[in-house]
Amino acid sequence: MTNAADHYDRFLAEHYTWMLGGDLDSLAAAQRASLMEWGVVPGAGGTVAVDLGCGPGHGSLALAGLGFDVVFAVDLSEALLAELASHSDGLPAVRPVRADVRTALPTLVRPGSVGAVVCLGDTLTHLPTRGDVAALFADVAAALAPDGAAVFAYRDLTVPLTGTDRFIPVRATEDRIMTCFLEYPDDYNDYTVVVHDLVHTRGASDGNWTLGTHSYRKLRLAHTWVLEQFRVAGLRVTHEQSGPGGMRTVVLTRAS
Repeated sequence: MTNAADHYDRFLAEHYTWMLGGDLDSLAAAQRASLMEWGVVPGAGGTVAVDLGCGPGHGSLALAGLGFDVVFAVDLSEALLAELASHSDGLPAVRPVRADVRTALPTLVRPGSVGAVVCLGDTLTHLPTRGDVAALFADVAAALAPDGAAVFAYRDLTVPLTGTDRFIPVRATEDRIMTCFLEYPDDYNDYTVVVHDLVHTRGASDGNWTLGTHSYRKLRLAHTWVLEQFRVAGLRVTHEQSGPGGMRTVVLTRAS
């Protein structure tokens, strides 16, 4: 069993952009539209943005497209950061940074100087402990400018899936099929879920299928608990929505 960073380095990074749909420009355009709808745009208080757990960077590209002068794109995966760097060539606003999201904000930005912090793609559940999640919220609140905004997206996996519902189709194309399987072991009680990623790939020369698998643990974060931690950190919810698979998206500002 490995942690999320190892899982991406050893297995998922090569499939990640494909898993999301394969077109970073289209993904960035859709993310830019959502951020604009939520009011996450440069303001008088800050034109610096931070994308925590940026992956291949469609969120970072979206923030740059909205007019942020500097977008720190933070991730631990060298492969995904390299992908972003090649795709953002000619966009000086986007600055890939290999760093742990738990320590990035205090080292990258001054308190009260950031116009936007986004943490998408279920990054929160990749942190080792719930204490790390609460500490990150405090760092975000400290970093935000008075008119800045934060956006978090995460899955609430606190209600165990059972039977075949534990098998989640991710994407299928002619040469690749990805499925996710969730397991709720007793050893960590209700603290984590084990994620098994299964990717079938078809050989280009012989057409034969090969199965690759890898597993890691994710935190189980109850939405009610997350909302309380936002309040404790000094963040006020301005918008929230739910999506498939327990996905939650919450937009916040600093509490007055």
